[in-house]
Amino acid sequence: MLELRLVQGSLLKKVLESVKDLVNDANFDCSSTGFSLQAMDSSHVALVSLLLRSEGFEHYRCDRNLSMGMNLGNMSKMLKCAGNDDIITIKADDGSDTVTFMFESPTQDKIADFEMKLMDIDSEHLGIPDAEYHSIVRMPSGEFSRICKDLSTIGDTVVISVTKEGVKFSTAGDIGTANIVLRQNTTVDKPEDAIVIEMNEPVSLSFALRYMNSFTKATPLSETVTISLSSELPVVVEYKVAEMGYIRYYLAPKIEEEEDANA
Repeated sequence: MLELRLVQGSLLKKVLESVKDLVNDANFDCSSTGFSLQAMDSSHVALVSLLLRSEGFEHYRCDRNLSMGMNLGNMSKMLKCAGNDDIITIKADDGSDTVTFMFESPTQDKIADFEMKLMDIDSEHLGIPDAEYHSIVRMPSGEFSRICKDLSTIGDTVVISVTKEGVKFSTAGDIGTANIVLRQNTTVDKPEDAIVIEMNEPVSLSFALRYMNSFTKATPLSETVTISLSSELPVVVEYKVAEMGYIRYYLAPKIEEEEDANA
């Protein structure tokens, strides 16, 4: 038996909005410690890893480890029927081929339940090793979203370079080039407005802007984003989900573009 009750139902809606365009079908894994998802996009270029810890739910019951295959587009359609202030409960019986979403209004005067068929999805769990990153940038998520959006009007690849001067986002396209430089800034009134750069080694890596723009769909979840970079590793773009977890996107660098850019 699985029963998860989330008072901030809007969080689940935002989580779905941030992954549904990247991943069509995925397994949600439930265990005693939390509710998680790990899936590649359809092109097998990007990986999404989501964790919502059990203590973030008002009520969390998971009698045994359970994997529920869902079509994220359909799940998103159902969650759109919930009000932003609704309490969302997810229920599934052991061995059942359906999952039930229950939406309760805060005043308890309206309760809706939607049942969705589960799918059998083959997916291998990829071990994501913990790694030491050469450079880590923490910045306002809205700023990162704006940069990706602005650069994609010029080119289709972004070069992210971290040096002691700061972090530079560059692109080049048929109409010209663009460079946006952010310097470390921790003297701000609100901590979420700070730009923090931890650089052990300088890095300069190229990534597809189409994916970066897709990752920024998670902006409503968190006021800050953390970008971890290392020469030989995929970039990790991480958004915290309230105090209960995170959503992380992994994307391999574009090697050949980078060599062209440096030529």
